[in-house]
Amino acid sequence: MHGKTDLATFSDIIGQSMKFHQTIVYILFNFLAFTVQAQLVNIEAKRMQTDSTRFVLKADLHANYSDNNGEYVLRIASNVSTQLKSKNLKNIYFLVLNHNLVRTKDEDFQNAWFAHIRYNHKITDVFRLEAFVQDQSNTQLTISKRKLVGAGVRIKLLDTKKTISYFGNTYMYEIENLNNSGQRFFNHRNSSYLSLNRSFEKVNLLLTGTIYFQPLYRAIKNQRILSQFKAELPLTKVIGISALYNYAFTKFSSNLEDDRSSNINLGITLSL
Repeated sequence: MHGKTDLATFSDIIGQSMKFHQTIVYILFNFLAFTVQAQLVNIEAKRMQTDSTRFVLKADLHANYSDNNGEYVLRIASNVSTQLKSKNLKNIYFLVLNHNLVRTKDEDFQNAWFAHIRYNHKITDVFRLEAFVQDQSNTQLTISKRKLVGAGVRIKLLDTKKTISYFGNTYMYEIENLNNSGQRFFNHRNSSYLSLNRSFEKVNLLLTGTIYFQPLYRAIKNQRILSQFKAELPLTKVIGISALYNYAFTKFSSNLEDDRSSNINLGITLSL
């Protein structure tokens, strides 16, 4: 009898533990869903700062699945960045793709994707021209879909053995869809950014910090601001670990509710 009581008690503990685990998972993924990265993506942190390497590929995949009594939570996060240079190293073609999914039995808390293609042409060691096309979707934000095309300049401010700094300024034409309303906005927007890359050779650590400012030409108070800090630590020539923090703010200067978003990512990175 005592053995059966112990078995029942143990079963209750396991059941309570599973319920507690399920609750924590739901809280965690609800938190992730409502603190996702905004519709402003820091391309600067995804560039490959290579001199003579013509082809570079970075990819990472994170997945988590939990199922308790038929109630499941699935999370998938994937990122791919690839860069190709011409033989004379003056033309750079750059592609970024990512997808984030948080799904339960009843609904998708998050289903966001992003695609960015950029062309960079080197005029001098300091001055470059750039053009890009971008398409993205995130149903958790006020602006659920965003398409844009842009062109501008990129200037190297500082270039030492351990530190590189850039300033960029771009014109963008964007089409934005307002979440759950069918409204669309067609805007002319300016984008300026300042970036700083710092390497620490003794510990093989690379730090990247960037801040973006993107106001409308016709209404500067309608603006997007993004600050980002990224740390990368290679473990081998192929595998490394990375940490990424984003803070984004979008002010609409209208009756629309402003978008605020913060995001922390820790993961493993594959480099080829």
